[in-house]
Amino acid sequence: MKHKIKISPLIKEVELKKTPVVIRVNKFTEDSAKKFANEMAAAHNTGQPVIPVVIDSYGGQVYSLMSMIAAIKNADVPVATIVEGKAMSCGAILFSFGEEGRRYMDPHATIMIHDVSSMAWGKVEEVKVSADETNRLNQIVYKMMAQNCGKEDEYFLEQVHERGHADWFLDADDAKKHNLANHLRLPTVEIDIGVKIKMR
Repeated sequence: MKHKIKISPLIKEVELKKTPVVIRVNKFTEDSAKKFANEMAAAHNTGQPVIPVVIDSYGGQVYSLMSMIAAIKNADVPVATIVEGKAMSCGAILFSFGEEGRRYMDPHATIMIHDVSSMAWGKVEEVKVSADETNRLNQIVYKMMAQNCGKEDEYFLEQVHERGHADWFLDADDAKKHNLANHLRLPTVEIDIGVKIKMR
């Protein structure tokens, strides 16, 4: 993602009191979810009009994803999501939580969608309970993903089912076709520092 700073020639020196926050997501762990929430809070205090969330991730823990989703849904500032490289599993779902019109994807990036994974082991009843919870989470995240993309609630669940529940890889064109991506390019962050001169 490119950055541009435009400074008025009338200004000699510039020191930003608060630097705009750009959040980068590579992992979905308890630690990364906590860091994400802290950075979201910090972004609210900079005065920036949008919070860029750059995703380049193979995925991770779905409960950590849910924490990040909660932070976005409770944000007072619009969130733009940007895929650089890859957004797989939890990364693909988080990508969909960029505000409509603010979801960017590098033309050579990849998205991968699949069922929520269960790492259950132990007694039969424990495995059954884990399977029920995995199915519950699967229904929740893909329903939200579909709603974010303006689709029917079952849209992505049906797409995965039609593919035999195998990993579903999407290039940038495919992502835009399913309304996951709005723009097949990386955005440019511009900081414009100027002086207003008025005559009254």
